[in-house]
Amino acid sequence: MPLKSFIEVPPDSDFPIQNLPYGIFRPRGGTARAGVAIGDLILDLSILEELGHFRDVVAAPGDVAAAVFSGRTRNNLPPGTAAATSLFAGGSLNTFMALGRPAWTKTRAILQNLLSADNGALRDNTELRARIFHKQSEVTMQLPARIGDYTDFYSSYHHAHNVGTMLRGPENALMPNWKWLPVAYHGRASSIVVSGTEVRRPNGQTKPPDASAPVFGPSKSLDFELETAFFIGPGNPLGQPVSIDQAEDHIFGIVLMNDWSARDVQTWEYQPLGPFLAKNFCTSISPWVVTLEALEPFRQNLAAQDPAPLPYLKRANDFTFDIQLEARLQTARMREPQTITRSNFQNLYWSIAQQLAHHTVNGCNLQPADLLASGTISGSTEESRGCMLELTWRGQNPLKLADGETRKWLEDGDTLSITGWCQGDGYRVGFGEVSGRINGA
Repeated sequence: MPLKSFIEVPPDSDFPIQNLPYGIFRPRGGTARAGVAIGDLILDLSILEELGHFRDVVAAPGDVAAAVFSGRTRNNLPPGTAAATSLFAGGSLNTFMALGRPAWTKTRAILQNLLSADNGALRDNTELRARIFHKQSEVTMQLPARIGDYTDFYSSYHHAHNVGTMLRGPENALMPNWKWLPVAYHGRASSIVVSGTEVRRPNGQTKPPDASAPVFGPSKSLDFELETAFFIGPGNPLGQPVSIDQAEDHIFGIVLMNDWSARDVQTWEYQPLGPFLAKNFCTSISPWVVTLEALEPFRQNLAAQDPAPLPYLKRANDFTFDIQLEARLQTARMREPQTITRSNFQNLYWSIAQQLAHHTVNGCNLQPADLLASGTISGSTEESRGCMLELTWRGQNPLKLADGETRKWLEDGDTLSITGWCQGDGYRVGFGEVSGRINGA
């Protein structure tokens, strides 16, 4: 019999009891704390922690978070760790992410039990329910973690092939290394913002094709990128790579991402070192982190790779997920947003396990709440291209909108939203959305 909650959740909700994504929210007049989404509500984890519901969840011996879970007091903790005495009452999920999969799995089981239709602990306690549940519409969502480092991969074959075709022609679309390793660059964590944050059009240098020198001013080719990203759980010591068979245990969960891009700035600056000001001005992510446990029913085998990857990137039964993705554009004149592309997480050539293993194979040390992004996720059809660069083929074929407007690139007043979900039998596991409205420079 399917798991059912005492909270009424419509079949098309992103947040049934099968999901329970984690996020950080601030209630009116309150402080930021952790919660899980259930229907249109948020369950306040800080109150459950205060009531002792997580005492039996134990991390690795000696871990600060383990001390929290086992009930040790602030005075028993090592010097300098007093701030870590609560997993869920602070303004980030970093400490919880660091615990690792056994603690995540046990916490999820506790939450599903408490929210089950058959459990009266919350269901029948009217006073506690009034304290512990918040309407999503009445809180302010924040970034789910303090992000230390951010890496952006380039892992969609169709995206890489389309962009390469524009620049070098179809015969030389992919660079020689592309099918041998997950290509990536290091981004800027300080400019990652939560969904709903307005996006300021960036200034920068551009060089018009017929100009002898660059000019300075607002980007005229502002773009979105339909992406996902995953948060690191436990990190790895400097010099000790994470093997591909262990990679999954270092992945906490997945969010939606829009890596806003100034294509004209990028064209002038990217050689020889790659993206810089064209990418680091703003990157938006969704507030809810969907765990790998919630995504497990939608796991698919990774498609065969040709050529076969080197041994450190090979894993038996490597996996992907069937996550449907959409981007919607609403101009200042439009009453309703219009879907402009549909893609799927399965369009990624390189798996998240391969991305993590490659990132650490040289001994690079990842840390809890580091963020690793997929890069633009494009499909094989024109309707599944994941950015304006591809949808309009570098501005040559303007996008026609339902109200008669056209777009080569994003304009001031435009709102771009990305949604994602997995469709189950009578329920869906969704990510909510990541959206941003563009303001002038």
